[in-house]
Amino acid sequence: MTETTAVAGAQGRAWAATWARAGVELERLRRAELRTFDYAQHMAEVDELLDLAARFARPRTTSGLVELQRWLGRWRP
Repeated sequence: MTETTAVAGAQGRAWAATWARAGVELERLRRAELRTFDYAQHMAEVDELLDLAARFARPRTTSGLVELQRWLGRWRP
């Protein structure tokens, strides 16, 4: 392993560790925002989002179980 590769590896590990810590904090903030979200104040926005979901939703023809089994079957030795 060259010195450049070692430095890049160390920087990559440090970057990953930083984002791992940030991920925990971001999740904490997300949960706090959801806990304090005032639905009455944002009712129009929530209603629009639900309307969009209903308007563009496509009915499912399967549960996805057959597709999952097909994928898992590919990994079987």
